[in-house]
Amino acid sequence: MNILQEILAGKKKEIAEARMLTPVERLEKSPLFERQTLKLTEYLSDPLKTGIIAEFKRRSPSKGIINDDADPERVISGYSQNGASGVSVLTDNTFFGGINTDLSRSRSLCNVPMLRKDFIIDEYQIVEARAIGADVILLIAAALEEKQVFRLARFANSLELQVLMEIHNRSEAAMINDFIDIAGVNNRDLNTFMVNIDVSFKIAGILPANLIRISESGISSPETIKILRDAGYNGFLLGEIFMKEADPVAAFIDFINKI
Repeated sequence: MNILQEILAGKKKEIAEARMLTPVERLEKSPLFERQTLKLTEYLSDPLKTGIIAEFKRRSPSKGIINDDADPERVISGYSQNGASGVSVLTDNTFFGGINTDLSRSRSLCNVPMLRKDFIIDEYQIVEARAIGADVILLIAAALEEKQVFRLARFANSLELQVLMEIHNRSEAAMINDFIDIAGVNNRDLNTFMVNIDVSFKIAGILPANLIRISESGISSPETIKILRDAGYNGFLLGEIFMKEADPVAAFIDFINKI
């Protein structure tokens, strides 16, 4: 069993427990459930914005602990106030150290779209995302079958949530459907967790021309951002480069100033 399979097996148990503790009916009564969502596609296509989706995560399976001391509200609001086009928040606890309240407690402090980054395999998680204040959900092609992608993306759109679909190769790109708002090309192979930035360049040419696209993982310099823009990317998801520093917000501001 590889890391992705292990994560998905645990996620099924986690969802079953969450359903019992917090039924869908209770989630739908959350104060954040009825809020007007923000469109990440609009923020990424705005030429006056940075295109950076800054990520908050404490740890990862490949790197272990990245930053266990960072305060989510301070970091997320700092990203938002200093030029991020969006903020990504890891909510998986077992492997990434995230919790739903990292997102929900930061919602009022963040004036840009917020992506709930998790391993979403069930409609329950999408209702949950709406209830904690997310604007966008992540669907990982490597973790889903094509019919699941279609069903979950359509359901997310029905709740006015946008969908970022993460792909890594040509066969996964073929799973894109009309309910996908953003294609995220992950330079990290989720089976091996190895990173290769060339993945973004290889896949750029096969993505639908009208689809907003972002490059994820392995981006460590402003120069890479410029090259990826030339290759047709509208946005760039960066997390570890900021989170590994004692002050992620200061690291983010320094990076933005160099673009």
